[in-house]
Formats: sequence, structure tokens, C-alpha cells
Amino acid sequence: MAKKEALGRGLGALLSNSGEAPRKRPAFPPKSEAGEPEVVGNMAGSIALIPIADIEANPDQPRREFDPDRLNELADSIRELGIIQPLTVHKVRANKYQIISGERRFRASQLAGLNAVPAYIREADDQTLLEMALVENIQREDLHAIEVAMSLQRLIQECQLTHEKLGERIGKPRATITHYIGLLNLPEVIQLAVASKEISFGHAKALNIPDKAWQLEVFRRILADKLSVRQTEALAKEGPAQPGTRPSKKALLSFDEQKVDADLQKRFGKLATLKSKGNGAGKIEISYRNADDLDRILQLMDL
Repeated sequence: MAKKEALGRGLGALLSNSGEAPRKRPAFPPKSEAGEPEVVGNMAGSIALIPIADIEANPDQPRREFDPDRLNELADSIRELGIIQPLTVHKVRANKYQIISGERRFRASQLAGLNAVPAYIREADDQTLLEMALVENIQREDLHAIEVAMSLQRLIQECQLTHEKLGERIGKPRATITHYIGLLNLPEVIQLAVASKEISFGHAKALNIPDKAWQLEVFRRILADKLSVRQTEALAKEGPAQPGTRPSKKALLSFDEQKVDADLQKRFGKLATLKSKGNGAGKIEISYRNADDLDRILQLMDL
């Protein structure tokens, strides 16, 4: 069976000037007289077809682990449809390029048996390249929270950005940046649990409390009792029982009660909450911030 063209049908079709199938190209495309890769199209800039052997990974890539199953799925897709989104690279020396973004596509293309891949070639100084690589990865949804936190920390330190300026760059509130950076202050055992997705970013954020002994106890309770984020926040704020005092009798919400609690917040806002006494009894509290907020709640209740 003949090998598929390096671009694949996906990007090749996008770059074609007509409805005809893209022309077959050699696995290692001819280069211009200046020794540059062949330009194969224009989509918001020139796209070159670069031999895979001329591309190297980015040492500033924040993601250290790539799921083998997902890589193989992407490789199958590339064999069938080609590469839809080009990589972004920059030239580091003669006929050698380093990935700014698209390392997962690059690895999958290797698995798919491609000899060359389409890529944008960018020119930028070292700091700009670092910022581009880290920001591109931060915006991805498949990074775990610790990888995001480490990338944000690098941007702050190496690009000399404040939390507020960094938030503006990547479109996140300053408080979110601060919460992510705070994860790096957690004990290693908790960071590992975040990285392995045993606990969520919300759980980890709630665990960022001064009392380290209580922090580990709440973490243990999350794993043992499968606490929700709201239960974790309440437990973290409660703190350990003081000597000479009775342990708190506050009951955690059951699964059904959590659902009711969520429905209350969806209807009335975050200040609505369900509190359980653990014996089937409890109470619903709906707080309001001002007179307008009270009017809104009363209208929702048809009062």
C-alpha cells in the first residue's frame, strides 16, 4: 500500500486552491535555494512542510506525561485524515527547528509514520518563545492543576510578571492565578494526588490552610469519605476541635442533600445553602447582600 502524503487529506484539502485532491508530495519535500523548507500554503501566515527529523521537542514543555492511548488515537486520526492544525516552531540552527506548540501532534505524527509535518515558523527572542510555549500549554484543558501552577510560576519568575499582569495575558482573574500558585505550597503527597486526579483543583484550593496537621487530616477525610468540594471547604474552615471542647456534631450532607443544595444555589445563588443535622432534620438558609438581592429572592419565591 502506498504511503499517504505527509500533509494528510485534512490540511492538504484546506490548502488546496480547488476542490481537487491535493497533489502528492515527496516524504521529504524539496527545499528552496536558500535552504528553507518548502512553503505549502498560507493560513494566517506561511506554512512550511518540515521533515520530522529536523524537529526537536521543546525543553520548556510543561506537560511531562503523554497518555499513550490518546496518542495512539490521535495517530490513527492523522493516518486517516492528516494533520488539520499545523505545529508552531522556531528555527534554532541550520535545518533544525524546535516546537513552540503542538508536541502532542508531533509525537502522534511520528507514531503515524509521517516523514514531514506542516508548521508555522515563528521568529522571537528567548523570553517571547518561553511565554508562547507556556501560555499555549496553560490554555489546554488536559493539563492537571500542578502542571498549570508550575507553568504560571515560571512565567511569573522568568518573564517578571505580576499575578494581575499574568491574568490579563491568559484571560484569567488574578485570584485564579494566586490559587494555582498556592498549590505549590501544599505538601508533596497532596500535590501528587492533584497530579493523579485523585482530588480536584477545588479540593486542593480548599486545603491551602495554615494548620498543616489539620490540612493532612482533611486530605485523609477527602479520600476516605469521598468529600465534595463544598464539604471539604466547610471541614477545612471548621478546624480541629480545641482541647476541652466537644467535637463538632455538624453532619456532612448525603448525596441527595448535596443535590438539593446544588439546586438551591442554582435557583437562589451561592448564598443559599442546606444544612443537615444528620438525623433527617436540617434547615435551609438563604442569605442576601442588600435590598435588591432580597427583592430578587422574594420574586423567585413568588412572595
